[in-house]
Amino acid sequence: MRARVTALYRHPLKGFTPEPLAHAALTAGGPFPFDRLYAVEDGPSGFDPDAPAHVSKMRFTVLAKLAEVAKVRTAYDDQTTVLHAEAPGFIPFEGRLDLERDRIAFADWLAFVLGDLVTGPLKVLPAPGRHRFMDHPKGDVSILNLASVRELSQRIGKDLDPLRFRANILVEGWAPWAEMAWTGRAMSVGGARAAVFKPIVRCAATEVDPVTAERDVETVKAIFDAYGHTFCGLYLNVTEGGGVALGDDVEVLA
Repeated sequence: MRARVTALYRHPLKGFTPEPLAHAALTAGGPFPFDRLYAVEDGPSGFDPDAPAHVSKMRFTVLAKLAEVAKVRTAYDDQTTVLHAEAPGFIPFEGRLDLERDRIAFADWLAFVLGDLVTGPLKVLPAPGRHRFMDHPKGDVSILNLASVRELSQRIGKDLDPLRFRANILVEGWAPWAEMAWTGRAMSVGGARAAVFKPIVRCAATEVDPVTAERDVETVKAIFDAYGHTFCGLYLNVTEGGGVALGDDVEVLA
C-alpha cells in the first residue's frame, strides 16, 4: 500500500493561508514544522501559556466559524518571524510575530478587516514550546488521500479543492477511502516513520471554498450521506524522525 507525496503544506497561523513546501523535517513526537504555530483568539479562550492545553478551535478565528477568514492571505517567514497579510480593499500588514507589539498590531488590523463578524477582542497567541494549536491534542501531522477527495467530488458533482481539508501531506496512489482501516498501523513517510493515530473528523471549515471564501457546499453532510461517517484524512504521530519531500514514497507497513 504505497503512495507518493504530491504536496506538502504548513499553516503557521491557524485558520489562515496554507503554505506549500518542497520538503519538511519531521521529528519524533513532534508536530509538522511551523504548523499552527500561532492562533488568533476571538475573545478570551482560557488558553494558559504557562500550562498549554488543547482549546476548541471555535475559540479562534478559523474557517469553521468565519468563512471570511479565507479572504485574508498570509505568508510567514520562519527565519525572521515576519508575517505578511493582505485582504481585498485593505492596506497590507507586515510585522514580526515574535514581538508583542506586532502581534497586537496584527490583531488590530485583522479586527478592522473582519469587523462585526468577530466577537473579540482579538489576540494573537504564540504556541509555547512544542505546543501547537491543533484541532485535536494528538493530531500532530495530517495526511490526505487525494483519491478519496476525488471520489467524494464525483459523488456530489462538484470538484473539491483538497486545500479545504487543510492537511500537511497530500498523497496519490491509495485506493479511495482505504485509509479508514489503518488506525494503529505503522507508516513510512519519506525518511520518517509514523503511527496512524485516527481518521480526522471533519467540520464546517471544509464547507468554505479557499479561493472565494464562500461557504458553498455542505461537505460534512455529503461525506456522511455517501459513506456513513464524517472522516477524511488521517492524523499521524511521528515515531522516528526524518525528512519528507515531494515525490517521496509513503507506505503502510505490515
